[in-house]
Amino acid sequence: MSFVEIQFPTDISYGATGGPTFLTDVVATVSGHEQRNSKWSQSRARYNAASGVKTETQWQALIAFFRARRGKAVGFRFKDWGDYKAINQPLLALGGDEHQLVKQYVSGAVVSERIITKPVAGTVKLYEDSVLQMSGWSIDTATGIITTSLSGTLTADFEFDVPVRFDTDELALSLDSFDAGSWNSIPLIEVRI
Repeated sequence: MSFVEIQFPTDISYGATGGPTFLTDVVATVSGHEQRNSKWSQSRARYNAASGVKTETQWQALIAFFRARRGKAVGFRFKDWGDYKAINQPLLALGGDEHQLVKQYVSGAVVSERIITKPVAGTVKLYEDSVLQMSGWSIDTATGIITTSLSGTLTADFEFDVPVRFDTDELALSLDSFDAGSWNSIPLIEVRI
């Protein structure tokens, strides 16, 4: 089992820092010109959840969650409070009756699409030609694939989690006082599913 459909505690993720990262090589010439090579077409998110731990109850829950995931071994869902919902997004046709949830990021003429594999159960709304469809479709919340025979222009509203894992096998707690502990770093990294 390398991934479980369990969400990291949202009261801890609310205080996390982080977001999308890319991998780019930059070579500078003697004259100061640069050659840049972007190695990834899609970003990979990184987070640090240490600042979200504020109470003894939270750090006890974190220790239990970390032990259950065995450090880096098992991935899980993470709510990125800075980017967790999408409105009026087109679907990516996969062929037949299957469509993949995506979120589009638009900056001027550039549109970047992010495949959404972990929609939150109960939040997906499907529209055909801008009309909400209450039936005639199903969603796999482990893959983000919608199955439907609807044939018009399909769009969706939804919330989503990011598939991540701990990026450490060590959870080093500093006991600051009798009932207060802290961590310098609780690194998480997005996993491709």
